[in-house]
Amino acid sequence: MKNRINIAIDGPAGAGKSTVAKMVAEQLSFLYIDTGAMYRTLAYAALKNQVDGNDGAALKELLDQMKIQLVNEKEGTKVLLNDQDITMDIRTAEVNKQVPLVASHEAVRLEMVERQRVLANEDNSILDGRDIGTHVLPDAEVKVFLTASVDVRAERRHEEQLKKGMLSDLEELKKEIAKRDELDSTRAVAPLRKADDAIEIDTTSLTIPEVVSAIIDLVKKPVSR
Repeated sequence: MKNRINIAIDGPAGAGKSTVAKMVAEQLSFLYIDTGAMYRTLAYAALKNQVDGNDGAALKELLDQMKIQLVNEKEGTKVLLNDQDITMDIRTAEVNKQVPLVASHEAVRLEMVERQRVLANEDNSILDGRDIGTHVLPDAEVKVFLTASVDVRAERRHEEQLKKGMLSDLEELKKEIAKRDELDSTRAVAPLRKADDAIEIDTTSLTIPEVVSAIIDLVKKPVSR
């Protein structure tokens, strides 16, 4: 019987998964595995190397040449591609648009999932994404599905980008998030859906600390058994 604990947090774009996961990881001293950053890194590399996002075989070949490292620091997760810091480079609007396409290919997802499982197997960990509880870690001890309205999710992302000094168009973000929901939910490989045993938390009217507290309460239940 394993004595480590894995937490799976799933949900649509902009539901607050990463922010919440980082805070839960910090408070519980868990390893935070930013799965979205891994796909963003591939999308960034594809753009940089002019690899067609529709070409799954070429993307898998590119991924095989990539060493992706996630380094947890107090300021957040630092992302390294072949030892080069690309933390800010993967957060551009151009990369945002490319991620759903890159993440839709089966060969890419199989490799990413394998890498994520290896990381999760090493320590108490928390992973967030769209198919963690259903596909990546179906045996995770705690599964959470975060959701919120499209308008609220767009507003959150809008504020986040403005704080980072990035240009942001709220109406455009609403369209992008709605489109991302459609792509994620209808893709053939590991689509976005709530795991049968996941606890759904609607974050529309909740603060981040309230969501974090609710998840920590869920974690403490199996821990104390």
